[in-house]
Amino acid sequence: MEIYEILAGEFGLKAAPVNNIIGLVDAGNTIPFIARYRKEMTGGVDDQVLRGLCDRLESLRALEKRRDEVRAAILAQEKLTEDIAAAINAALNLSELEDIYRPFRPKRKTRASVARERGLEPLAGIIFKQERPPMPLQQLLREFVDAEKGVPDAESALEGALDIIAEGIADDTEVRKRVRAMVMRGGSIVSKAKTEDDTVYRMYYDFSEPVGRIQSHRVLALNRGEKEGALRVSVSFGREAAVSAVCAMRVRPGGFFAEHLERAIRDACDRLLFPSIEREVRAQLTTDSSEQAIKMFAINLRDLLMQPPVKGKVALGLDPAYRTGCKLAVVDATGALLDTAVIYPTPPQKRVEEAEAVICGLIERHGVEIIAIGNGTASKEAEIFAAEVVKKYQGRLSYMVVSEAGASVYSASKLAADELPGVDVSLRSAASIARRLQDPLAELVKIDPKAIGVGQYQHDMPPARLDTALEGVVEDCVNSVGVDLNTASPALLSHIAGLSAAVAKNIAAFRDENGPFRARSELKKVSKLGPRAFEQCAGFLRIPGARNILDNTSVHPESYGAAGKLLKLCGYSEKDVASGSVSDIAEKLRAIGEERAASDCDIGVPTLRDIASELRKPGRDSRDELPPPLLRTDVLDIGDLVPGMRLRGTVRNVIDFGAFVDIGVHQDGLVHISELGASRYVRHPSEVVRIGDIVDVTVLEADAARKRISLSMRPEKDNSGK
Repeated sequence: MEIYEILAGEFGLKAAPVNNIIGLVDAGNTIPFIARYRKEMTGGVDDQVLRGLCDRLESLRALEKRRDEVRAAILAQEKLTEDIAAAINAALNLSELEDIYRPFRPKRKTRASVARERGLEPLAGIIFKQERPPMPLQQLLREFVDAEKGVPDAESALEGALDIIAEGIADDTEVRKRVRAMVMRGGSIVSKAKTEDDTVYRMYYDFSEPVGRIQSHRVLALNRGEKEGALRVSVSFGREAAVSAVCAMRVRPGGFFAEHLERAIRDACDRLLFPSIEREVRAQLTTDSSEQAIKMFAINLRDLLMQPPVKGKVALGLDPAYRTGCKLAVVDATGALLDTAVIYPTPPQKRVEEAEAVICGLIERHGVEIIAIGNGTASKEAEIFAAEVVKKYQGRLSYMVVSEAGASVYSASKLAADELPGVDVSLRSAASIARRLQDPLAELVKIDPKAIGVGQYQHDMPPARLDTALEGVVEDCVNSVGVDLNTASPALLSHIAGLSAAVAKNIAAFRDENGPFRARSELKKVSKLGPRAFEQCAGFLRIPGARNILDNTSVHPESYGAAGKLLKLCGYSEKDVASGSVSDIAEKLRAIGEERAASDCDIGVPTLRDIASELRKPGRDSRDELPPPLLRTDVLDIGDLVPGMRLRGTVRNVIDFGAFVDIGVHQDGLVHISELGASRYVRHPSEVVRIGDIVDVTVLEADAARKRISLSMRPEKDNSGK
C-alpha cells in the first residue's frame, strides 16, 4: 500500500487530496499557505490536520527508510529469506521491524556468542528440534567436548547450547509480540519509595496502576521521581503465566528435550526477555505520554496566543516584587513605551502613600485605562494595592492579573534590548506585561514557548519534538490572525509563512529606510525576499490604509483578479468594500449560485467563499469574535471564600486532570475533571474548557494554609443536591 493511501485511511480523507498535500509539502510550501490558499487541492483540511498528517508522513517515511536498512543488513549476512522479506514488508511500525531485525543485529559479547565460538550451535539446533538423537544424551554431549575451545565436559556443552537457545527465544519475533501483549494487557506500573524524606512524589510511594489505564501525567511524574532518586519504578505482570505461554509456543509435548528446552525458556525469560520487554513497555508509555503532554501543551499554547486583545487602550504594566520594588511601565495603544517608574507598596518598605502618588500620576498624565499585573512574587500584595487605586477612579479604570512567565527571559534578551534601548532590564518586563494584555499574540511570540508556563513536564519532553510542535502552533496562530506589515516587530514577522528571521529583519530595515509599505507588491523590493517567499507570505501581511483595499485582507495577491471579477459579478466596487457596503455579498452569491460564480471568477468554491468573507469584513481580526477578557475592579482574599460561593473566573491552564481558574484571589483554583459539569463522559478537560474561557464556578473548599482552592463548574442545582 502506498504511503498516501495509508494516510488517507488513518485520517479519514480521500486519497487524491492526501496525494496533493504530499506533493505540496514536498514542493516546499508552508502549512499555513497550503491550509489557506490551496483548499481546492487539499479538500479544505485545516492547519492542525495538515500538521498531524505531515508528522505521520515523516514517521512513515522514516519507517520505510528503516525497512530498507534492515532488509539490506540481513541481505548482507546472506540470511534474507522470502519469509523474512515478507515480514519486513508487512511490519506496521518500528517496534515490529526491530523485532524482526533483532536476531540479526550485531551483538556485543554474550554467553550465547561465546557458546557459538565454541562450536555449540549444532548441539543447540538438535535440542531445539526436540527429536530423539541417534545416540544416548551423554554420548551426544561428549561429541562437543573440547577443552581447547573452553568446553571441558558434557555439562559445559549442555549449558552453552542452552545459552544459545535462550538468546534465540528472547529474540523470537512471535514470542516477543506475545509477551509484550500480555504485559500491555495485564501488567501494572508499580512504584515504591526509595527515600524516607517527604517529597512531592509522596502519593507514588506505594503506587500501582494497570499499564493499559495509567494516565500520561502519572507516567511522566513517575519517570521524574525515579530520575530524582525518590522512587523505584517497575513493571509487574504474571511472569509465570508468561513463561507458560512461551513454553506452550515452543515446547512440543513429549519432545525428547522438552525439559531442557523449558529450562532454557525460563532462563531466557528471566535474564533476557522480561527485562527487555519491561524497558520497551516503559519506553512506549513514556513516548505516548510525551506525545500527550506535547499535544496538551500545544492546545494550551494555541488558546493562550489566541486570547482576544484589549485594543486601543493605554496600559500600565506592574511587575510585582518585595525588596526591589514594583516596576511600572506605561505603553500607548500601539505598545510603544511612554513612561516607567519603581514604587515600594509591598513589604519590607510598604511606602503605600508614596506609591499611590506615583502610580496615580502616571495614570492621569498618560490616560491609563487598564492595569496589567504580573502573577509572580508579591502579586497578591500588588493586586490589593492596585485594586485600591482602581477604586479611586470609579469605573474608569480596571485591572487584570496576567501570567508573567517568561517575562524575565524576554527582558534580558537581545530582542528586548533592541526594542527598548536604554531601558533598565528590570523595567522591560513591566512593559512586556502591559503588552501581553494589549495583544497576547504579538508579545508572547517573542518568548520561547517552553518558558510561557502552560505545559506539564515540558522539561522532560524530547526537545526537538517539543520545539517542532510548539513552533508549528505559533506559526499557525500568527498566520491565522495576520499581522500589520507596517507595525509588526521582526520577532512577529519571523513567524509569517515563508519568512526567515533574517528576511523579517530586512523587512523592518526596509520600512525604517523607506517609510511605511503602501502595497504588498513593495515586498518584492526587500533584500532576499524572492518570488517563492512572496507567494508564501503575502496573504498573511496586512496594510491598513493601503491604496488597494485587498492589501488589508487575507485575499492573496494571486486572487486579486478573481476578487475584482467577484465584486463586478455582485454589482460592487472596491469603494463599497472600503465603506463596508458589501455585507449582503453572501446572499447575492446564493442567488447567483456559488458553482457558477466560482466558474465565472476562475477559482474554486472554497476560495470564492474565503474571498467573499474577507470582502465583507476587510481587516478583521478573528480574535475579536471571542469573548473579551475578564477585567476586574476589586480583589478577594482566599479567606473570603466559603463553600457554595459562586464566582466568575478565567481559565489559566488546562492539564490532564482538570483546569486552573483565576477567580481574583491570586491563588488559582482547581476544577477537577470530575467537576467540569459536562453532561457526558469527558476523556480530557480540553474537551470542555480552554485557556482564556470565562467560566462560572462554585467554591467547594478553600484551604488558606495550604493555598489550595477546589472549585466546581457544575450548575448550582447540582451542588445543592436538587
